[in-house]
Amino acid sequence: MSEPKTTRIGFIGVGNMGRPMAARLAKAGHAVTVFDRNGALAAAVAADIGAAAASDAAALGTASDVVITMLPNGKIVQQALLGKDGVAAGLAAGALVVDMSSSYPLGTQDLGRALAERGIGLVDAPVSGGVRRAVCGNLAIMAGGDAAQVAAARPILEAMGRVFPTGPLGSGHALKALNNYVSAAGLAAAAEALLIGQRFGLDGETIVQVLNASTGRNNATENKLTQFVLSGSFGSGFSLDLMAKDLRAAGDLAGDLDVPAPLLRRSVELWNQAEKTLGPGADHTAIYRYLSTLDRETDHGA
Repeated sequence: MSEPKTTRIGFIGVGNMGRPMAARLAKAGHAVTVFDRNGALAAAVAADIGAAAASDAAALGTASDVVITMLPNGKIVQQALLGKDGVAAGLAAGALVVDMSSSYPLGTQDLGRALAERGIGLVDAPVSGGVRRAVCGNLAIMAGGDAAQVAAARPILEAMGRVFPTGPLGSGHALKALNNYVSAAGLAAAAEALLIGQRFGLDGETIVQVLNASTGRNNATENKLTQFVLSGSFGSGFSLDLMAKDLRAAGDLAGDLDVPAPLLRRSVELWNQAEKTLGPGADHTAIYRYLSTLDRETDHGA
């Protein structure tokens, strides 16, 4: 690998999270090329952050020493990399792929084997922190893979946040799914507490203030209830369907490993139903809206 400031980085997926992450890389002095299936979006982002835009996925690979993916799920990552005219078609042997999407851990291991057959390395490096921390370059980045490949990726990743090496390939995605399970369970619990307290007659902001001064404090009480629930904006920038997808990944992992995890199973059911009820595009903080529609008979019969 060359020095970070001259590394050619391809970035595929420049949506809510990908755009500020690619911007941090360009600001750090890397030569960045972006690609998105929405070509107009890719061109606009490239112009905004001082990057180039690739005409297709294979061209992105040709222009890159390291390719970062920030896509909705592992199946889309695999298609983008290994599909007809995918990124891997343009990558040279010795190149490195860093999957920063939330992908299924065992699928990541399969992808790593397929890329290795082409002489291409893979690091899984999903993130936590949301759009706000992506903009600030303060994401928590969970990096799994061969130690030498993680070390090669680390100077690049540090432009976007703090890196936590997690172990072998797939371990980053495993930890991300588990993190989002804990996050989702905490948000649902906080939303339920808020609904119960309001039904009793408590002021919502008072509930949040007391939770944050007490043992019930969590990420949702600190960063979501006032900002996105009580405000009515439900606009954190992270969708409910992505949270539900991450919960399913955690549930599938527990099943594959024969871990019972009853609370996880119930959380998967809850978020799946919320996704089905609220439809595409709902913010994950809208779990409060879904919970508020449940009457006591429905809840007791679940």
